[in-house]
Amino acid sequence: MKHITELGIEKTERPLRVVQFGEGNFLRAFVDYMIDICNEKTDFNGSIAIVKPISYGSLERFEAQNCLYTVILRGQENGEVVNTHRIITSVNRAADGADTWDNLAELAKCPTVRFIVSNTTEAGIVLDEGDTMEGVPATYPGKLTKFLYERYLAFHGSAESGVILLPVELIENNGGKLRSCVLRLAEVWNLPEGFAAWIREHCIFCSTLVDRIVTGFPASEAEALWETLGYRDELLDVGEPFGLWVIESDRDISGELPFAKAGLPVVFTADQRPYRERKVRILNGAHTSSVLAGWLYGKRIVRDMMQDPVTGRFVRQAVQEEIAPLVPLDRADVDAFAAAVFERFENPFIDHELLAISLNSVSKWKARVLPSLRDHYAAHKTLPEYLTFSFAALLAFYTSDTLQDDGLHARRADGTEYVIRDDRAVLEFFAAHSMLPIPEYVDAAAGKMDFWGEDLRKYSGFTEMVTKYLQAIRKDIHTAMTEILH
Repeated sequence: MKHITELGIEKTERPLRVVQFGEGNFLRAFVDYMIDICNEKTDFNGSIAIVKPISYGSLERFEAQNCLYTVILRGQENGEVVNTHRIITSVNRAADGADTWDNLAELAKCPTVRFIVSNTTEAGIVLDEGDTMEGVPATYPGKLTKFLYERYLAFHGSAESGVILLPVELIENNGGKLRSCVLRLAEVWNLPEGFAAWIREHCIFCSTLVDRIVTGFPASEAEALWETLGYRDELLDVGEPFGLWVIESDRDISGELPFAKAGLPVVFTADQRPYRERKVRILNGAHTSSVLAGWLYGKRIVRDMMQDPVTGRFVRQAVQEEIAPLVPLDRADVDAFAAAVFERFENPFIDHELLAISLNSVSKWKARVLPSLRDHYAAHKTLPEYLTFSFAALLAFYTSDTLQDDGLHARRADGTEYVIRDDRAVLEFFAAHSMLPIPEYVDAAAGKMDFWGEDLRKYSGFTEMVTKYLQAIRKDIHTAMTEILH
């Protein structure tokens, strides 16, 4: 079988326009994939330099494959199964940025560089005032600050040498936090005030929100996929067709990133918060409000839960009736997003384990479900049935007094043992209270303000409704879920 480098693909020489901190699966199947399409369909005409920002990992496969790789997108869109592949040619080099500074200094001095992308995990955008400019700074903000200072010196602080930063780390206000880190390190390192002014005036730090499930290299399927493709690719990257990139900026940069012209799912906005709320409430909220009940019902993966006539209706009606109406965006857009979420949950190529999603469900319920319950109560002066049921399902799922080192061990009605994983203090609470009489258990849990940020007993009828639902779930989850459906 041929190797991808033996396909005779000739890369078009393009100016280096993007420096990317991170070589991981997500960036390659999301950002680099979009830039590749922009190169094909618009006049963007730019290439990417990937920088490996930490010592872990290797760039050998990038070097062996001339930075060529394949992205496969598999799933459902508009009721149709999608299974496409694309060979990505937008990456022209991969450089080490962890052990030597020379590579980064060279990139910083490249006059055509305009964009800096990063995905250094949620822990990457963290200020460490003990970081140093000597050699290679240890943190990503440290590396970025030194990189930008090199660029500032090389081009004498010109306006044209400013860059647009597009962090995709999954933290709120990622661009604003990264900018604060850079400005603080400039102060700690006693860098010239002119540099800080250049950062403020000529560098644009965008806060972004990204959404695409990327499962990465398909180890168990690689040989079969290579046979289908007709060539070997050691950097094969697999994701879902759905994608969304929301880019927030106080200056209009849409003209420099022609994603819309390329037909790509990118939104430029001055405020990404409604989009973040839409994702958290609908996608994440749909998961958190249903997976615990789905597991207790006897389901194992999200797709099976969605395709069951009872649990599938529960998910859809919770979203359509109690979550979506209160998301502060155009209702047609919200409904379209919800429909896409339902299709993603039924992706025939992804087996998303309910127990994997159940991790840390207490904090997830607070962040993803409680805001919708609170807004529904404020708008209608009544409790939302499905979301209140989801709280009862959480209490049912967390019912056990068998606390071990690896978590709280419990059993569902069919005898299947499972392990509840959450913060230790959370597990200790449920181990101590979940075997109490149901009304006492519900009262104790609803009043746990350090879990929810408020006393849930203040919502009129909440503990009574939860008690009723929990009693029904413990008696027979199948009947309980069937009876709640409209």
